[in-house]
Amino acid sequence: MIEDIELEALINEVYEYYGFDFGSYSRASLKRRVSRVFTLDGFKHFHDFLSKVRTDPEYCKKMIDEITVNVTEMFRDPSFYMTLRKEILPLLGTKPFIRIWHAGCSTGEEVYSMAIMLKEEGLLHKSILYATDINATVLETAKSGIFPLRMIKDYADNYREAGGQEDFSDYYIANYGFAKFNENLSEKMVFSQHNLVSDTSFNEFDLILCRNVLIYFDNNLQKRVVNLFDDSLAVLGFLALGTKETIKYSISQTKYKQFDKEKIWRKIKE
Repeated sequence: MIEDIELEALINEVYEYYGFDFGSYSRASLKRRVSRVFTLDGFKHFHDFLSKVRTDPEYCKKMIDEITVNVTEMFRDPSFYMTLRKEILPLLGTKPFIRIWHAGCSTGEEVYSMAIMLKEEGLLHKSILYATDINATVLETAKSGIFPLRMIKDYADNYREAGGQEDFSDYYIANYGFAKFNENLSEKMVFSQHNLVSDTSFNEFDLILCRNVLIYFDNNLQKRVVNLFDDSLAVLGFLALGTKETIKYSISQTKYKQFDKEKIWRKIKE
């Protein structure tokens, strides 16, 4: 495990040399992730690692990708998706057009989950799903819609628990150990790089999902990101966070009402 003082040195160097700011990330999770990269890449001394980061932009990019990748799965927390399906989508369905933002979408499993549900509820044709992440490598995976076949059984179980009635295998083609999801899902998706730490709002949305990303940020950055979502959310729109996340300390509680027991809030006024 690297030392606290070494972590601070790395944060400063990455910011100074590459303009990438890890300063507001939760130190505990950042330390775990950096230590993992340090060990996996076979470094013995921290100064060698720091020198490699400083002098090799390709290596630094790879390290940032490793540190910022979030683990995800299709229909993760099925009860959350059941609430979306039964309670949120019928409300969004009354709108002429539905804009959804998956912020910190990682490899895209949750975006495809949403597209499948929209399709089943007869709403995909009038929806657009914006999927963003800071990490260009995971976005390429997300764009491809190709996931390991070994994960599909778990995803199919999650799908059924989330209220799915169709044959899950209708949504993908299996080949060489991978499942490629149908293009009639991905044609409603727009993937782009977006940094929640430094970038601004880019549209107005009816539903924003950012699940299990804020837990990696310190309190000040969490506030900043929640305010970015507030700026991006239409009145009567919905914000969905991860199970350990809240907006309680970040924004005026008179503007939002918690919807259901899941971590979903509805914006009730501007």
